[in-house]
Amino acid sequence: MSKPARRPQSPYFSSGPCAKRPGWRLASLENALVGRSHRAKEGKARLQEVLDRSRRILGIPDEWRIAIVPASDTGAVEMALWSLLGARGVDMLAWESFGEGWVTDVTKQLKLADTRVLRADYGKLPDLAEVDPKRDVVFTWNGTTSGVRVPNGDWIRDDREGLTICDATSAVFAMDLPWRKLDVVTWSWQKVLGGEAAHGMLVLSPRAVERLESYTPPWPLPKIFRLTSKGKLNEGVFKGETINTPSMLCVEDQIDALKWAESVGGLKGLIRRSEENLATIAAWVEKTPWVRFLAEDPAIRSCTSVCLSCEKSNEIAALLAAEGVAYDIASYRDAPPGLRIWAGATVEKSDIEALLPWLEWAHAETK
Repeated sequence: MSKPARRPQSPYFSSGPCAKRPGWRLASLENALVGRSHRAKEGKARLQEVLDRSRRILGIPDEWRIAIVPASDTGAVEMALWSLLGARGVDMLAWESFGEGWVTDVTKQLKLADTRVLRADYGKLPDLAEVDPKRDVVFTWNGTTSGVRVPNGDWIRDDREGLTICDATSAVFAMDLPWRKLDVVTWSWQKVLGGEAAHGMLVLSPRAVERLESYTPPWPLPKIFRLTSKGKLNEGVFKGETINTPSMLCVEDQIDALKWAESVGGLKGLIRRSEENLATIAAWVEKTPWVRFLAEDPAIRSCTSVCLSCEKSNEIAALLAAEGVAYDIASYRDAPPGLRIWAGATVEKSDIEALLPWLEWAHAETK
């Protein structure tokens, strides 16, 4: 089989950090507030702009608070777990690597005795009906390493007593989240909008704030986890007064990404782009005998981290990287062998279409 004549214009299909928005250049950051304090009036205004644009695009309710926090999505999730858990029993959902990581934190680091773990194999979901609304629940909306997403929020009760703590890092900006069913939501800049690393986002519902102000965990909290002062929420954190020093270059890059998101139709446009990418891959898988989705049920297939099962996947990924056609598309190290193609909103459908014949070529080469 000869090499395809057409190549993706952007060969970046990594699942994190993800592809920059189409047309991105370093010059996009020329107005970054470098050499200035993030606590200055201008610096705080930039940080507030990230919060305001994120709220508008995602449709986050006005009563929900938003903060920029340290250490990417991991830092945001850890902040929530260490600050909020322990007041009641918790159900932990795990069906891939990152969910298992939160299970480890809760059972081996926080050592919470009243913990139930609901697990499923890669490519599947746990039985969501088993989640107890009287307990807290921690889950990923989209399993980045398995290509499996929660199909909706119908399983979350409006009259729940526990908190819903959702790691949404590869879902937000590509999937429609039911904000009023979610008490804590986290994500990172380097996922769906292709921002730079090391900064996380934390969204808290009024119920989560009430927990913070009424419950004090029995363990010590590092400074970067502290969201309260003298028993009250530190409101400044949710008004651009970050706990630690953010990179103003990264802040400018995130503002650029958010403006692009607005230009393609906001959340609806971002979802449409991701879903069209998934549909393009699905049509190809349907007619390609040597590959299949890790998630067999179409209702739970991710439209961002698309995970495929096939033989000789590492060889295929290496061949395409050497050709400069697709970088970083081998499956996650803890996941079953296969390919993982990022299909989030910053990836053009034309690049997905150009990639697929190259996958066929690389498969033929490995025989």
